[in-house]
Amino acid sequence: MSIIALFGATELGLVYAFVGLGVYLSFRILDFPDLTVDGSFPLGAAVTAVLIVAGINPWVATGAAIIAGCCAGLVTAFLNVRFKILHLLASILTMIALFSINIRIMGRPNVPILNQETVLTPFYDLGLQSYLVRPLFLAVLVIVAVLALAWFLSTDFGLAMRATGANSQMARAQGVSTNLYIYVGMALSNGLVGLAGALFAQTNGFADVTSGVGTIVVGLAAVIVGETLFRARSILIILIGVVVGSIIYRIAIQLALSFDDIGLRASDVNLATAVLVALALILPRLRKGGAPAT
Repeated sequence: MSIIALFGATELGLVYAFVGLGVYLSFRILDFPDLTVDGSFPLGAAVTAVLIVAGINPWVATGAAIIAGCCAGLVTAFLNVRFKILHLLASILTMIALFSINIRIMGRPNVPILNQETVLTPFYDLGLQSYLVRPLFLAVLVIVAVLALAWFLSTDFGLAMRATGANSQMARAQGVSTNLYIYVGMALSNGLVGLAGALFAQTNGFADVTSGVGTIVVGLAAVIVGETLFRARSILIILIGVVVGSIIYRIAIQLALSFDDIGLRASDVNLATAVLVALALILPRLRKGGAPAT
């Protein structure tokens, strides 16, 4: 694997680190299996691309993508909390609806922004190679997001949210408004995913309605790999593990696709993803010396 391919994999890993953080928030903190991310990721990309093409400041467009992602998460939470629809089914309904909404937003399946100004444009004048500018810029954003999320989850509000996911009945018995924390948590989760979609569109030069396919698997891979590598109770270390897991996952995919001897092609990326996630789930069991339950 060439150095440029390595930086490219790292760059993509940093983009999907926001997905991993969002999935961790819903899946681990709230105990809310959420497939909305497969729709909110291209939603963030679509909103950003359309606004940038319309001449809107790219930072404003990125902020709008975050808000759009938050709204998608709120819809899923509303279906679950207000109408008692199973969380998995509620997220599937939102994800399916977002496919049509994303096409409506873009007016077509794909919107290119290769020649448009993005949040990265001013940093290309620093004299660094483009394949270095993007990972460094994304790394700074990821660090800010990790620190902010770790701080938030350590506040009284964040601790109440964690209690909601750990034991909602006990939390309600202690006077915690669990519904409120589900709404806020789902909004934050999909807001992070919307941000990932916005950054994906700006680093890759396009927004595509199919770019969200398999996003939930990528997010889960980051969480699982991170938890396998970083076995700690500190929320900050866990979040760092999710970021590292996302980067390792993308590098592993790139390595797998780089080996011509094993016959993998670019179209096999989902197969490689499924195998890597399965291994990440199986290896901890094998390391403990236990066989899968029958």
